[in-house]
Amino acid sequence: MSAGAFSKADFRRIQWSVVILVILALLGAAVVFGALQLTKAAQAEARKVEAERGDIRNKLARARDEEQDIRARIARYQELVERGYVTEEQRLDWIERIAQIKAARKLIDVQYELMPQKPVEAGLLPEGNSGGGYEFMSSAMKLQMQLLHEDDLLGFLTDLRARVRALIVVRQCAVERIPRGATSERGVQAQLKADCEIDWITLREKR
Repeated sequence: MSAGAFSKADFRRIQWSVVILVILALLGAAVVFGALQLTKAAQAEARKVEAERGDIRNKLARARDEEQDIRARIARYQELVERGYVTEEQRLDWIERIAQIKAARKLIDVQYELMPQKPVEAGLLPEGNSGGGYEFMSSAMKLQMQLLHEDDLLGFLTDLRARVRALIVVRQCAVERIPRGATSERGVQAQLKADCEIDWITLREKR
């Protein structure tokens, strides 16, 4: 038999080595495949854990925001109580206060019309619209004034906020210059006229 010939006896001598090599190769492939699967599972679990952590963080952030909102509403409600806004509408007192401010500031002319009272949105109350048994009420007022200068209007609104038991909210205010030659009923030359819409907001017990 030549040196390059491969006999059956030679094959029998190496066949178990070949089998072992094949088995080892299959085991190696299985180990690699298993490792890849474990890595994928670990990555998926890590993503799931991170998502759960993110969800927890978001819930905690929402809880903190809600707590801050509730605290702000309670503080706002307590401020309204301390300033005397939790009261029935005191329209006659308001009219008297307006007359006093007009006289004290020597305003040229103040004309107004108070509309009937109606409920408004109660978003500032700690318990929403119920507000612990209270509800916001609004009395809209159309205000017309003749002014020497803009400070007359600003001073009037400042005094009004300080002297009445109501939250004064100016919805809009338009100031225009009066044509030359026009005079008020007092004979004083007004320079400006103001047209404003104001809400007088109070709280009352829910009915």
